[in-house]
Amino acid sequence: MRAGMVAYAVLGILALAAPHLGLYPVFLMKLLCFAMFACAYNLLLGYTKMLSFGHAAYFGSSAYITGWLVTVRGWGTVEAILAGVAVSMALGLVIGAIAVRRKGIYFAMITLALAQLVYFICLQAEFTGGENGLQGIPRGSIFGVVGLGGDDTMYYVVLAIFAAVYLFIRRIVHSPFGHVLQAIRENEPRAISLGYKVNRYKLLAFVLSAGIAGLAGSLKALTLGFVTLSDVSQGTSGEVILMTLLGGSGTFLGPVVGASLVLTLEEYLSDHVGAWVSVIIGVIFVVCVMIFRRGFVGEIQWRFANGRAADRRNDG
Repeated sequence: MRAGMVAYAVLGILALAAPHLGLYPVFLMKLLCFAMFACAYNLLLGYTKMLSFGHAAYFGSSAYITGWLVTVRGWGTVEAILAGVAVSMALGLVIGAIAVRRKGIYFAMITLALAQLVYFICLQAEFTGGENGLQGIPRGSIFGVVGLGGDDTMYYVVLAIFAAVYLFIRRIVHSPFGHVLQAIRENEPRAISLGYKVNRYKLLAFVLSAGIAGLAGSLKALTLGFVTLSDVSQGTSGEVILMTLLGGSGTFLGPVVGASLVLTLEEYLSDHVGAWVSVIIGVIFVVCVMIFRRGFVGEIQWRFANGRAADRRNDG
């Protein structure tokens, strides 16, 4: 417990000091947005064992709604973000209500098919800009008080939101609701036999995950100033799965570590190796699956727990 608190304190200090250490604030904000996206996905996969192949639908749809509202309709930043999150949650409710009735590969294929429908709508709809997407999205301000035009100011706002979401997810997992989700993950028939309305719990987890993913998408749109079809594409859905599994599904820090690893490799290797960066990330993933089957953070936690258990046995 003490080691964990020290680790969080160090990470917090580094996050606060990052813009002053020569790191590019826009890249850091993008990293935080995708880390939030991965944490949202981990709530679904890591704690409920639902493998969704279409989570980019919520990430991208919220980004489009927020971008369109602030650019075309002149909405305030906060109101546009809330609207984007509301749309992603509504979309999650509709897709989740259909998908949670199925399990395993059938669940995954339903989420994939419906996410492709969302992609097609974004491609054809006039307000999304089609293949051109939305460009020149202004960051605006928070209720007209705090301007978000400066990169440093925007970074600390995104960091504060990420920290709040991270704590919120921890609270969910440690709550009675979260314990039921983990019971469903471990043995769904037993949870049903205990009288839990399993599909209701799974649907609520699905909607919460979609909402957090939507929040990440809205922040990403404001940070970078544009939204494209790649934000709702199957490639982005696959990328968030990779981030979650690399870091460690079912751990709190795992998705953050996975997102940091993938985005850092994409950012700093793409200029040197071009498209080969995807091959390098794929090789890392294969090595991770073979050596770190629980992901980087999951493997470290597992070995640390085993080491402590061995010490207790030796002391006894």
